[in-house]
Amino acid sequence: MSGYPNYPSDYDYPPYPPPVPPRPSPSAFFWPLLLVLVVVGMLLWHYWPLGLFRGDHDPDARPREIAPFGGYLPEEIANFKVYEDARDSVVYINVLSVQRDRLRNVHRIPRGTGSGFVWDKDGHIVTNYHVIEKANAADVILASGKKYSARLIGVRPGQDLAVLQINAPADELKPIRVGQSDNLRVGQKVWAIGNPFGLDQTLTTGIISALNREMETDNNHTLHGLIQTDAAINPGNSGGPLLDSSARLIGVNTAIYSPSGASAGIGFAIPVDTVNELVPQMIRGQRVER
Repeated sequence: MSGYPNYPSDYDYPPYPPPVPPRPSPSAFFWPLLLVLVVVGMLLWHYWPLGLFRGDHDPDARPREIAPFGGYLPEEIANFKVYEDARDSVVYINVLSVQRDRLRNVHRIPRGTGSGFVWDKDGHIVTNYHVIEKANAADVILASGKKYSARLIGVRPGQDLAVLQINAPADELKPIRVGQSDNLRVGQKVWAIGNPFGLDQTLTTGIISALNREMETDNNHTLHGLIQTDAAINPGNSGGPLLDSSARLIGVNTAIYSPSGASAGIGFAIPVDTVNELVPQMIRGQRVER
């Protein structure tokens, strides 16, 4: 036998101590705690009574004294008069496409909106040709809010004019007052009423910026003798009236020049002398350009 101790084979070695988990760093609690405090602070600031943060409430607080009104300016009075005299003659045109589904049900699908005005007590409505060009139905909504289905009477694509007709009682129709355009002057004040972006009965003002302008249309026609104005004209104004200070029709708003498609202070209107010549022809059923 050697001198080594004789250890039993089933000797129990002492167990190793369990590992100690690392203690979290204090910084691990800092950011979540800060976020919670910020959120709580924002909620308190928003919902708690304002006096907690912004001073005490004043039980004696009263409305401010109203300053005396100095009266309307002459140009404001002119705006009121033109708008009140002409607004009931302006209509909202909702252009529709009529389609049938597989079950042969008819659906009237909106395609766009435009403006127009009452021409006479027989229910004739004047608008732009391009407003109704791609539609096969249209509704006309009067200033009173009453809606009527319209039928097409005639078009003149070369002059961008169209005439519709609605079956409305004569007492609900207020024909627009007609002026003349051969004596217009650059710098003359003008007003436009229409439905830009679907916002009905909108009034804008400006001046005549130039006369006898020409413009190419999308259907390859050239409009001649146009009135140029800086009155704000936007999509939806098309077909609405351009008015003088007597609330008389002097043009039909037809187009804008704008890279963005919105008003850039350059709008065009068909002169009323052209309108007054062509509209009766269309109503009488004389030759209509297609």
